[in-house]
Amino acid sequence: MRVDNITLSLAWRNLWRHPRRTWLTVGAMVFSNILLVFMISLQFGMYRVMYDNSLSLITGHLQVQAEGYIDEPRMRSTVPAAGGLANALRQAMPANNVAVRAMAFALVSSAERSLGVQVVGVQPSYEPDVSNLPGLVKQGRFLKASDERAAVIGSSLSRNLKVGLGDELTLFGSGRDGSFAAGIANVVGIFESGSNDIDRSFMQIPLTEFQEVFFMGDQGHSIVVMTPDLFELEPAMSTIRSIVDADGLVVHDWDELQPGLRQSVQADMASAWFMYAVLIVLVAFSVLNTQLMSVLDRTREFGIVMALGLAPIRLGRLVFLETGIMAGLGLLLGVAAGSAVVSWFGFHGFTYPGLEEMSARFNLPGRIYPSASFASLIWGPSVVFLACLAAAIYPAAKLLRLQPVAAMRAA
Repeated sequence: MRVDNITLSLAWRNLWRHPRRTWLTVGAMVFSNILLVFMISLQFGMYRVMYDNSLSLITGHLQVQAEGYIDEPRMRSTVPAAGGLANALRQAMPANNVAVRAMAFALVSSAERSLGVQVVGVQPSYEPDVSNLPGLVKQGRFLKASDERAAVIGSSLSRNLKVGLGDELTLFGSGRDGSFAAGIANVVGIFESGSNDIDRSFMQIPLTEFQEVFFMGDQGHSIVVMTPDLFELEPAMSTIRSIVDADGLVVHDWDELQPGLRQSVQADMASAWFMYAVLIVLVAFSVLNTQLMSVLDRTREFGIVMALGLAPIRLGRLVFLETGIMAGLGLLLGVAAGSAVVSWFGFHGFTYPGLEEMSARFNLPGRIYPSASFASLIWGPSVVFLACLAAAIYPAAKLLRLQPVAAMRAA
């Protein structure tokens, strides 16, 4: 749409013929833009926390595994010399946290009951860097590097087996070579993860103990990597691939390890945008009402200029430009004010009554920090801008059907 200086000047002057009406309309845009910028940034911040805590509980951001292990976790699908490979990764990527794990299903027995449990061998010195499970121990303590025959179990498993701190558990399973595996472990800690599936079927023992009981040698099933930034994994993956040059080893990112996590976030975002759409539609109707009133107020004036030879298309362009100026003001002021609000909460954090207590129970941050990005600052205001322009189509189209004589006779 070509706009000359005269049309632009007229559009600007027409807006301030009724400054109160103009500012009320712009104010509605600014308020909606501030709200959208803050809510979208807060959502991104919540998603980051959700990603980090979901992934740090079990999977990590990246894992090195034997090929095919992710689809069929068999005891024989191992990472050779896992401890040495993990040390090499730590030296190559000092900013990342790396730990080795080994996993097996075993029959765990107490003095009264026996249950099938997933037994996980971990490195006590490095596991707290890649998992928040050690911070969820509510009774006793987490494993130490010097521990022998020690175990940390979930609270539900503790109740089901009727054991407490210091009680002895017996493990029966199948070793890597297919032979019978058996071991003994004393409960030194009981955790509450907030996930009943984990709390009732998860047990951790030192990796060295696991390797001895299940005849693993120096092997493990996965090397877990936590990067400083979840959304910048490519450099870490490239480094890992350059080091992991053995045949049969692959690197999986978090999306492969937890394929449902991204879909759940996308579903939540879609439902949130439905609510945002209601707000945007209300603002668009406000603009429609303002511009329709403006056109009706100036019907006689438009009829006169059309009788003098002005084309209706130029009048429609004028109304459209007036709306564009208001929407532009709303976008600029809304993004500026929204950025200030996000910056303030990004420094101080956002919370509400009960959040800190609930978060402390699950070892989560007590405050949510909005995550400002170009997308979070622009998405909402841009949609509002486009919706406002769309709302101006009807008032502008009315001018195309306007008859000069009838318009000049309008009261």
